[in-house]
Amino acid sequence: MNSTKEQVLTFLDKCEELKKCKFIMATTKIKDILKCIVNSPDLYMLFDTVTKDFDYLKEKSKCLVTLNDGYVNKSYVILPRTIGQRLAFIFCLFVEFDRDTLNFNDFLQNYFVEDGSYFESYRAFCKTIVDCLEDLIRQVFNEAVENSSKEGKFAPDSVRSDLIAEISYSIANEKKHLMRSSIPLVEKEGGYRILSELMNAVKMGDEELIDALICGYNYYVMFNKCVSDGVASLIESIAEFEETL
Repeated sequence: MNSTKEQVLTFLDKCEELKKCKFIMATTKIKDILKCIVNSPDLYMLFDTVTKDFDYLKEKSKCLVTLNDGYVNKSYVILPRTIGQRLAFIFCLFVEFDRDTLNFNDFLQNYFVEDGSYFESYRAFCKTIVDCLEDLIRQVFNEAVENSSKEGKFAPDSVRSDLIAEISYSIANEKKHLMRSSIPLVEKEGGYRILSELMNAVKMGDEELIDALICGYNYYVMFNKCVSDGVASLIESIAEFEETL
């Protein structure tokens, strides 16, 4: 039987394969990830635990959101806040893709609309869903992988991981606030892009880019008079996160 470390590193390899493959091969790679979970006792126990009392249909209605800004419908994904719920949601989502009860290509075009191409939609999906799954597994199995230098990656410390999860949740709420606001659609799209790039910068730990984007977003909400109740908390969380860099 493989050690926990070997199981986790194999799983992370499968996630990397999913991110690097052509989008037309994505469902095959997702199937490989699910098989990896089934064949890895420690991973199987983890996902069995987090899904045991998880109401997927209820959470799905909260996570897959569609709003109308008065012109068009805009759909996006808001991941659950806690680690267990995020793991459970992503696992159940992958099962739906595998069974084709939720068509993967339609999902990309509905919830990850970028420039209209599947390529960019798939990249956005990987940044939001697959990167999150990898980060969560590294956090849960921190001790098992902390001594591994595979591709130069190490498990994030728990404080930083918690802050990233908090920032991700706040940014998702900011996006929701923007889409419900009365500002012009073109301005909404601009703010949405700033927030997306801000999340990417946080994941990369690029402090200079984070500072530039949060400064730009602060100016953006003041200029458009669309300051949300949660923007102050977002800025505070980012300030705390930067102290860990």
